[in-house]
Order: sequence, then structure tokens, then C-alpha cells
Amino acid sequence: MTNPTTLRFTKMHGAGNDFVVLDNCAGQIDLSPGLIKRLADRHFGVGADQVLVVESSSQADFKYRIFNADGQEVQQCGNGARCFAQYVFDKGLTQKNQITEETLAGIIQPELIRHNWVKVNMGPAEFSPGNVPFISEGLVTRKAGALTQYKLPIDLGPELEELWVGVASMGNPHVVILLEQPASDELVQHLGATLESHPRFPERVNVGFLHVVGRSQVHLRVYERGVGETLACGTGACAAAVVGMKMGLIAERVDVVKAGGTLTIEWSGQQDSDVLMTGPAQTVFEGEFYL
Repeated sequence: MTNPTTLRFTKMHGAGNDFVVLDNCAGQIDLSPGLIKRLADRHFGVGADQVLVVESSSQADFKYRIFNADGQEVQQCGNGARCFAQYVFDKGLTQKNQITEETLAGIIQPELIRHNWVKVNMGPAEFSPGNVPFISEGLVTRKAGALTQYKLPIDLGPELEELWVGVASMGNPHVVILLEQPASDELVQHLGATLESHPRFPERVNVGFLHVVGRSQVHLRVYERGVGETLACGTGACAAAVVGMKMGLIAERVDVVKAGGTLTIEWSGQQDSDVLMTGPAQTVFEGEFYL
């Protein structure tokens, strides 16, 4: 029996984006920001980019809650969605290979393709600035294929002369920067931090640095809001892929390569069509955390 002064957890990762996963279907865990930050702390806690929580739902098979390492609850996490699905199956909470997950951004549908490999229907992408949300008023714009890009007047340093960005929501806000070569560490850290909390993004934003290798492969680095750069970002991969597809630079099925691994993104390009993401979901270890 678990000691009431400890909390059972599972450590998982999806392409290096790592999570602490908690079963709160009984509703007995006090999910305070302080507890989330302690669990996510890499020196004094378990260590994670996000804390994922399984709860009961009246709308879907499960409710899927996501907390960034800073304690803030957020709408969506694509790598986490795959780990969530693998977790509830491994724990015997469901026998179904395909489940529905209620999130703050709506219902999503993960499917276990094989052990530790999950496809998620992430729903449609949203490009309207007001729905990202992104304050675009007063900015210079241009068309890049079917995508509207916005010029942000920001001091960029030596790597970029001017900053043109695409914006998209995958249930959470993303800004995507197309680069002719892979982003440097300095650019990711400096520009990522600058844009994450830029006033034109009222809910902050995840910052993607996209380098197109070919029509079927891209490289991506993501500076996540409330976390910093992560080894992978599922919604970031989706956002970068659909932005590149709207620009006409990549195919309808593309491998998004990140430091932690590769995710495959599929999208037909139609306005209301769903974005599909396939990639790994693996358990690292389990344990008890002293409260």
C-alpha cells in the first residue's frame, strides 16, 4: 500500500520530451502549482518538462491535464498525449487501442499503433491570429504560398536581418520562424525567450525554429513557454509542419526531426482537416515522491 505521505508517479518520454504522469482518477491529489514545480524540478524533484494528470471525464474516456514545469496548466501537449495513451493502456485503465482524451483545447484521439508507438488525431490547425491568440494589428504582412506571414520589429542580432513569422494554434499558441540553416543555440535561447513573453502573444507562445531539409524532412527546435527548449514538442512539430505545408515547402506527410527523435506529421492542407502525429511513447521508470 502506498504511504499517504508519498505520491506514486511514472516517468515517461516522447522523443525526449519528458513527463511525470499521475493517476488522479480518484480525485485525491492536491494539484497545487507548488507540487507541480517540485515534481518537475530536475535537481530536487523527479524532473520533467511537463506533469501529466489522468482524471475521469464525462465527455471522453479520460480527462487529460497538462502542467508546464513552472506550474501553469496549459491547453495541449502532443508528445504528452501519446504518453498519456500508452500509460492508461499499460496501467489497465482501458483495454482499447484507440481512446478519446478531453483537454482544455477539446477532444483528441490517440491510437496505439504498436507498443510504445502512438498516432494522435490532433484536430485541425487554426491560423487566424485572434484564435492563436496573436495581436497582428499594425504589422506588415506578406504572402508565402497560402500562408500569411507577419514582420515583427525585434532586434535580432547578427543571424537574422528581419523577422518574418507564421502563427498557428494546435490547441496552444505557436509562432514559427523559417531559417535557411539550423538555428544556433544563441538564437534559440535569445529569440525564444524574447518571443515567448512578447506582448503580441497574450497567452505567451511556443517558438519554433524550422529548417527545411527537403519536402519530406525538416529539422525543428522549439522553445516552449514555461519550460525553455525541449528535446521534442509534439504540438510544435504539428504547427511547424502545417506552416511549412501552407507555404508550399513540404509534402503532406513529413518527418520532423528534433534532438530527441523524429515525429511524422500528416495533413491534407484543407482548412478543417485534422492533423495527424505519429511517434514514440516510452516509460522510463516508476517511483514514489515524498510530499
